[in-house]
This record gives sequence, C-alpha cells and structure tokens, in this order.
Amino acid sequence: MRPSAYSFVQVLDGTRGTAHYCRFPEADFAVESRSLDARIGCNRFTTERLTLDIQQPHCQLCGEVTLGDLAPWPSTVFSPGVMGWYAWAPFMQCYHGVVSLDHSLAGSITYNGRTLRFDGGRGYIEKDWGRAFPAAWIWMQSNHFSQPGICVTASIAIIPWLWTSFAGFLIGVWHAGRLYRFTTYTGARIERLEAADQHVRWAVYDRRWRLEIDAMQAAGAELLGPTYVEMGVRVAETLSAEITIRLTRADGETVFAGTGRNAGLEVCGDIPRLLSLAGALMR
Repeated sequence: MRPSAYSFVQVLDGTRGTAHYCRFPEADFAVESRSLDARIGCNRFTTERLTLDIQQPHCQLCGEVTLGDLAPWPSTVFSPGVMGWYAWAPFMQCYHGVVSLDHSLAGSITYNGRTLRFDGGRGYIEKDWGRAFPAAWIWMQSNHFSQPGICVTASIAIIPWLWTSFAGFLIGVWHAGRLYRFTTYTGARIERLEAADQHVRWAVYDRRWRLEIDAMQAAGAELLGPTYVEMGVRVAETLSAEITIRLTRADGETVFAGTGRNAGLEVCGDIPRLLSLAGALMR
C-alpha cells in the first residue's frame, strides 16, 4: 500500500546533535521547475534567501537569512553540473547537484527560544533528487577554513548501472576562485580510501593534481532518507566534523593545505562493499 503523501522540513542542530522531522500537508508544497524556489507552508527556500516559520511542539523555528553571490559548480551542455554527462542518463537511482560552493550569509533565526545570528557566516547549498539513496555512500563538506572563499565537497557512492554497479565519486575543491575537480567522469583515480573508527582517509589524483583528505568524525544525529516507497533510511550525519585537506601539483608543490571546521560528514550503508568497489578504481 502506497503511503499517504506529505511534505516536510528536516532540521539538524549540529551543535547539540539533535534533529527534527517536521511534517506538512502535501498541499503546502510548491516548487518552481526552472529555478531553486521551493515553498513548504510559510517556509521558502530560494537562491536569494531562506525564510523559516515552523511552529510545532518539538521545533519552533522562524527568521530569515539572505544569501550573497553564489558560487555554483560550472555547468555546460556536455557536463551539466557536478555529475557531468551522467546527469543525462535517464535511469539513475539518485541525482546530485551543487547549487553553491560558497557564499556569504546575513540575518538571524530564532530556534526553540535561542536567537542564532548568521551575519558574517558562510553558506553552501546542494540538492539530491531521484527514487532512492544509494546502498552505501560517504559524503563530506566544509567551507569553514581559516580564510573565507574555500570549500571542499566530496562524495563516493555505490551507483547501480544497467545490470551491475560501480563506485562513483565527485570531489570539488574551491580555492582562490578556481574549482579543482576530481571525479569518475574526468578520469581521476583513487589512490587510497579508508573508512574505519573515527576517520575517513582518502587520496585521489589525476595528471595535474593530487588531493589528500583526512576527515575526523564527531557526534551527530539521525536524519531520514528516501527508499523506493517511503522516508525509511536512517542517515547518521554530523555537522561538527573536521576535514583536513592537502592539494598539490603533480610535482609535489602545495597549492593549499588546511582544516575545515563545522564540517558535514556521513558514512552510511554497506561500507565494506563500497570500499571493495572503490578498489577497482585504485592503481
């Protein structure tokens, strides 16, 4: 039996490690097809601002935050966004997009009696859509480095493909107004990938660049993710992780090295299988 439809907003408090799943009637949901403009009741999310008004017993959240100039992942006809040409495949299980790697924030939100000010903060926006989340994935992101204007976003997942599957990965480092890309479709290779205990250690390279990632996990909370029939996947996510990166040229010269704080990190699903598939991409 198909579950009854509804809309929702999820709220993750990264400081306290709590999450709220706030349901709204299906009729409260509206979205524009040609721009990022989604409404759920009195809540609205656009590329200019987010407006929040949630009044539920477990979550009272209201306020407005305006967004500065966005830094989107470059898009062309042959490579429409972060997924490259895979975005044109009509049978993908899940699609991914990066709306902005980094932008400024201004405004405030009142959350369960506390006023949170965002003036001078940094923002990041991504989106996912499709039928279900992958069987396993690792995802991380931070744009809170020692200086503004730097972002790292990285993910690897089990991708169903026709009658088989593979480990597909997407990594972007935004630094000094330039995006350094390491992805499956650009021919980048995995040198090392480990996910154990409290660390994710990852190294990738291509003909011109090499990137080392060391992500330290932290306490978080559980979000809900989609299956083919309902929001039934438990997704453990933290917003208090740390991601240390080192980007070098092929000759070893360092382009950037630093640690991103307040990082998002998810390590979910059948990780041993994901690591096994990733081994096929190593040299």
